[in-house]
Amino acid sequence: MPRKIIIDTDPGQDDAVAILLALASHELEVLGLTCVAGNVPLDLTVRNARIVCELAGRPDVPVFAGCDRPLSRDLVTAEYVHGKTGLDGITLPDPVMPVQDRHAVDFLIDTLRAEAPGSVTLVPIGPLTNIATAMKRAPDIIDRIAEIVLMGGGCFEGGNVTPAAEFNIYVDPQAADIVFRAGVRLTVMPLDVTHKALTTRPRIEAFRALPGRVGPAVASWTDFFERFDMEKYGSEGAPLHDPCTIAYLLQPDLFRGRHIHVAIETTSELTMGMTVADWWGVTRRAPNTFFVGDLDADAFYSLLTARLARL
Repeated sequence: MPRKIIIDTDPGQDDAVAILLALASHELEVLGLTCVAGNVPLDLTVRNARIVCELAGRPDVPVFAGCDRPLSRDLVTAEYVHGKTGLDGITLPDPVMPVQDRHAVDFLIDTLRAEAPGSVTLVPIGPLTNIATAMKRAPDIIDRIAEIVLMGGGCFEGGNVTPAAEFNIYVDPQAADIVFRAGVRLTVMPLDVTHKALTTRPRIEAFRALPGRVGPAVASWTDFFERFDMEKYGSEGAPLHDPCTIAYLLQPDLFRGRHIHVAIETTSELTMGMTVADWWGVTRRAPNTFFVGDLDADAFYSLLTARLARL
């Protein structure tokens, strides 16, 4: 039986690659994509999610529009990384598949109530506004979630939007605080691991050489956004952050981490959105997170390339 997942997303080129990896993998059943404002405003994340589904030949995957702003802060976006559309790098056709009538939060609540307890995994790869709103509105769903595997935060790598905070957590730290306190089984892909999942020229060219439309599209996206990260970090390539979540569901043995306590800073403007990760156990607080710190990058890219070849 495939593992049932809902991807909560703000595409974003690396979100798009994560979605494609999930849709290419028979081990996973994508029940829907719930969109949130983040990398770009909500209307564009909803548009981009549909473009990606159609690129994958999967217009049957339902796409839901969710929260268009954080719980209590102004929206911060990242067009400076992802371009004005969020998917700059290649021009793809406008989507024709519909947006579902239901709000993403209602879909999350209804699905978790309808499916067997412990059978649905949530994969948030954007700000956590939709997930936290669902938890606030329907606390009964928390115990029904199998696991949350999210991309966000950082420890030894610091932040990527402020010195202390990673973008997804920084956009809505109040939402992240709700999710990290919820008591749900939580696996986190922070910058500490995603910064080791770097594109290289051979890895990008392997995407470009794939048959069909998907590989060349992924190569074009990575060509576009790696320029920003290479200039910023002086690195060989750019990190593919979000696909780490899906790769973890497919091959968890590629990743290494620790069960630790993680708290979210919500009051200090200096460190707002910081994931205070107790890697060394100094607080003696009970672990609430499996915080990933390392991966086998070659095996990760081999998995990604092989799966994208299926689409």
